[in-house]
Formats: sequence, structure tokens, C-alpha cells
Amino acid sequence: MSLGSLIAKARKDAGLSLEDLAAKTNIRMSVLSEIEKDNFSQCGGETYARGHVRNIASILKADQKEFIRLYEEEQGGEVRSMKDLLVENSVMRQPEEGRKISWKTLVIISVISLFVVGIAQVVISNTTSNDVVSAKPSATATPSASQTQSESPSAEPSTQSTFSTGTGVEVVIDAARAKSWIFVSDAAGRTLFSGQILRGQVKAFSSDSQLNFKVGNAGGIDLKVNGKKVPAIGVDGEVVSVSYGVDS
Repeated sequence: MSLGSLIAKARKDAGLSLEDLAAKTNIRMSVLSEIEKDNFSQCGGETYARGHVRNIASILKADQKEFIRLYEEEQGGEVRSMKDLLVENSVMRQPEEGRKISWKTLVIISVISLFVVGIAQVVISNTTSNDVVSAKPSATATPSASQTQSESPSAEPSTQSTFSTGTGVEVVIDAARAKSWIFVSDAAGRTLFSGQILRGQVKAFSSDSQLNFKVGNAGGIDLKVNGKKVPAIGVDGEVVSVSYGVDS
């Protein structure tokens, strides 16, 4: 009697239908039907086939070793790997299919990666900008009273306090509250000063007829024009351009 026929007889002797045996062994009824016909091709391989045979023998109170011996004889005794033997004897588990990552997880990972890259770029940008060193301007001095000094806005402020191309109008700038960048020229367009005035510094400018000012932080300074204090020309951080003449 073949293994399939033996299983079918043992099942019937136990008073079980194929449906009953399927429920007790968790093996599909279609697979059990093929096993009773000695067709083990639907078991999923040698390891699973032997496992099914052992499971069926256990449920039917049959001799597991005898069932396995018949299976070996009838199915050709195929050489099996050590992994199959370990799985069959419950020493190790059958490898499972790799888990698939959902598209939502991939989107979250992408967003987090972009956020981290953005933060890194900001940190690198700030570090680079803090490492920039301003060059000291070269000063050109002449014995003339109409000395002209030019500086870039980022250069160190001049320590000179008086600038003149005449005596018709005088303006005194006092950086009383904050430092500021200023640019000063006379009516002829000659530059008297271009650079920073630090908090607490005072600089005086005079010219024959007119003085023109561009102030980078209007709220940080006070002005006196021809000896008279004038109202605030702007607020903190505001860039303001003003001009003063002899009659101001």
C-alpha cells in the first residue's frame, strides 16, 4: 500500500473527512487530496512535504517514522541539504520573504533626509560666513585741508574725526546708540568719508555750500547741523539719504 493510500485509510478509520483533516493540520484540503493520490508536488518542496507527512501522522495517531520511511522510498530519497533537515526537525525556521517597505515609509525617509541636508547646508553656510576676514583699507594722507578718505562699508572705521572741504556748512554725527555705515560727499561730489562709525564715536564734516549723507542705520545716530541738533532722521536699520546746506 502506498503512502497516499495509507494516509487515506488512516483518515477514514479515524472517522475524519478531508475537510476535518485540513482543519486539524492547517493544510489545504486540495493539498491533502493530492497527497492521498501520492502527489506531493503541491507541498512546496521536500521540507514542507515531510513536514506535512509528520503532521498528518501525528493527527491520525499513526507511526511518523513509518510514514517518513514510505515517503523516502516512494519519492526517491532525494539528497537534502543540512538547512532542510534542520527546518524539518524544528531546529531552525524556514527563511521568510523579505519585508517590503511601504511607499509611505519611503516618503518619510526622503523628507527626513532632505530636512537633514537642509540643516547641514545652513550650518555650513553660517560657518563659512563667520570665517570671512575683512581686509584693512589703505589710507592715503595728504597735507591739504581737503583730505579725502575712502573706505569700503566692511572696512575698519577711521579714527579721524574731522573732514572738511570748506566752512560754509558744518554737520556733526554722533553714533550715540549704535554703529552705522555712512557715506559723505560735498556739493561738487567729492567724497569726504565712506565707512563705519562705531557706537560712541563723533565725526565732524564741513563744506563750502552743501553736505550730502547716506546713513545705513539712521536710528543709531544723532546729528547737529550748524550747531543745532536736528530731529531723528530715521529708525534702527533704516537707510536714509539727507542733505544740508548753509541755511539748514
